[in-house]
Amino acid sequence: MILYHGSFLEIAKPDLVHSRSNVDFGRGFYVTPLREQAVKWCGKFKRRGKDGVVSRYVYDECRENELKILKFDSYSEEWLDFILNCRRDNDTTDYDLIVGGVANDKVFNTVELFFDGLIDKTEAIDRLRYEKPNLQICFRTEKALSLLHFEGSEMI
Repeated sequence: MILYHGSFLEIAKPDLVHSRSNVDFGRGFYVTPLREQAVKWCGKFKRRGKDGVVSRYVYDECRENELKILKFDSYSEEWLDFILNCRRDNDTTDYDLIVGGVANDKVFNTVELFFDGLIDKTEAIDRLRYEKPNLQICFRTEKALSLLHFEGSEMI
């Protein structure tokens, strides 16, 4: 499977040292199988006057059974709870890899309304049900990263 990462520089050797906490699936290296989504991720860097670079990787799915994986097939109550725990830096799970929807601007607004107590969980899930999920994959351990192989990059 081909995966993409959008940044302001080429990342030939992904690591966990440069990852941030308080994001959707916690600390990790984030990629997507959707090239156009990685290009969008570059947009925030380009708006700051930096370069946009999409790095491309091959993911060795044959060894996926070696990993502890959590997959969210849709925006759901479980997805919302997991995102909120991670964003609050309260995630205590030990997943190697997490696959699921991206909290893009529209989705993020709904999550924030729930997070701030302005809508309840039922209303949040109801709103999210109509959103088409983009897809992000978070490599959270060195073991998971060992299945990701750099193929090249391009300037955007």
